[in-house]
Amino acid sequence: MLTVDVNEIESYKGKEMGHSEWMTIDQERINQFAEATSDHQWIHVDEEKAQKELPTKSTIAHGFLSLSLSVPLSAQVWIISGAKMVINYGLNKVRFINMVPVNSKVRMSAKINEVNKLDNGGTQVISEVSLEIEGQDKPAYVAETIMVAFP
Repeated sequence: MLTVDVNEIESYKGKEMGHSEWMTIDQERINQFAEATSDHQWIHVDEEKAQKELPTKSTIAHGFLSLSLSVPLSAQVWIISGAKMVINYGLNKVRFINMVPVNSKVRMSAKINEVNKLDNGGTQVISEVSLEIEGQDKPAYVAETIMVAFP
């Protein structure tokens, strides 16, 4: 994990920040997400039907489950030090590109695209993150995330 001082973020603009550790997306995690969000669509929770009807021959993770991993996995890639707080400010865009079959291993890669000083004293950081799937050419998604760090 890379630690970047809040006052030095600007120097990382345009740089690849690295990769997180691999994480396995198992059926228990998918089921817990289904419970938490009331999204029980069969492609996520009906293992028998998914094996017969999906091209993956297995259930797949919810897109928003995969997207929710951007916070903890990005924190494995890099963190900001010297800030009293860092807030999640949202997303500019997300593109879901590939399904994440159950028991896949995924990891996050991150690149800092923009760094902007704000009038409120914060520093806005716009990063491009990608959730890679082990053994797959295409990632699960590519997203542009926004956070604001306050020194």
